[in-house]
Amino acid sequence: RANKEVEAVSYSVAHDLRAPLRSIEGFSQILMEDLMDKLDTRSKDYLQRVCGAVAAMGKIIDDMLDLSRVGRQEMKITAVDLSAVARRICAELRDSAPGRIVEFKVQDNVVVQGDEGLLQIVMQNLLGNAWKFTSKHEWAVIEFGVRDVDGKPVCFVRDDGAGIDMAYADKLFGVFQRLHAKDEFPGTGIGLSIVHRIIARHGGRVWIESAGKEKGVTVNFLTA
Repeated sequence: RANKEVEAVSYSVAHDLRAPLRSIEGFSQILMEDLMDKLDTRSKDYLQRVCGAVAAMGKIIDDMLDLSRVGRQEMKITAVDLSAVARRICAELRDSAPGRIVEFKVQDNVVVQGDEGLLQIVMQNLLGNAWKFTSKHEWAVIEFGVRDVDGKPVCFVRDDGAGIDMAYADKLFGVFQRLHAKDEFPGTGIGLSIVHRIIARHGGRVWIESAGKEKGVTVNFLTA
């Protein structure tokens, strides 16, 4: 009951923040259009920073709303072809930056029982993270598949990107938790919290493995 109340408050707060944020964004855009030729360099920089901060706040609100919806959404359990979901997301990522050299490896016939909509959010977050954290490399490999762990099929998304210090791995599942500076890799630090909550609702677990910085990351998840 307490968790539902917190989710309801978070949803309401995030939703109510949109109106004043739209006002800030709207008036900032008017100033940009009407006064840009009259402002000095420092004033232009200030105004551009305001617009940038508004965009960042908008992304945080969107992610907070997504996090709240995950806990409130009804689940419909069916057979979900995660291989097909992964291929679709990989194609979208490739289209978003066709100049990047990334090899996608997607194992065939990975089918699990779960809520298709929620599991698609999991895959979008994990593959999106892999795409983001390999962006500093000229050539990258991103892989999705399934492996046996203690007799159970465990799905994984693996990359050869920035990697992490495993001493701080558990911290990443908290809301707004990050191990990289925002100017190095963009994001709000909510994506893995959403993944953790979705997998927990499926009665499973999620964990991270990494050999260290610049040695990639593997995110494992078990849906039941």
